[in-house]
Amino acid sequence: MITIHTQLIGQPQTNTDARGTWQSAIFRTPVAEPLLLQTRGLSGDQVADTKNHGSLDQAVCCHPSAHYDFWNDFYQLADDAKLSPGSVGENWTLTNYTEADVAVGDIFKVGSAVVQVSAPRYPCMKQERKLGLPNFLQEVLAHKRTGFYLRVLTPGEVKVGDELQLVERPNPIFTIQLVNENTMGTPDADVVEQLLALPTLSEGWKRILEHKLSSRK
Repeated sequence: MITIHTQLIGQPQTNTDARGTWQSAIFRTPVAEPLLLQTRGLSGDQVADTKNHGSLDQAVCCHPSAHYDFWNDFYQLADDAKLSPGSVGENWTLTNYTEADVAVGDIFKVGSAVVQVSAPRYPCMKQERKLGLPNFLQEVLAHKRTGFYLRVLTPGEVKVGDELQLVERPNPIFTIQLVNENTMGTPDADVVEQLLALPTLSEGWKRILEHKLSSRK
């Protein structure tokens, strides 16, 4: 059963590093108490880049806890430098799933809310900038360990330990892994056309697929 291992929220903040000053809400912090999940996301959570984040299809950013084990091994990180829940700025760190285990349009009951899988999360340079790991963005694209987004169908209260109980799976073959393979790998034109026809796939991700397909022609 997919379970919320860690729930995190954040506010936009200004950060300064060797490359200069930048603004992001990627430095999210864990919250133990129950939170209200609304159509725009968790109570107390905001995004800085409203052009690329914060849509109804990006209400909750989810990431598998298993990916942190992979990256810690991949980069051979020492104990005091290991990645852990929240390292890539997600809202929910989830156990017992990977991108192969959830499909576009999956509907889950979690706490008193109902959510739906809308699209993979497209990795951004801010993840690499936060972590300071060389070529992290390209490695995420290569290994397709992205996590995914949820839209909220029914607002409600959610907390750490809540299980995501599958209610409906209308598109079982169109997993997040399949979407990633056709976006970050070589697209299969027939599969992409089928993905573009899915009403539950976010419009933003459809534009990414359309661009990927057109660039092959």
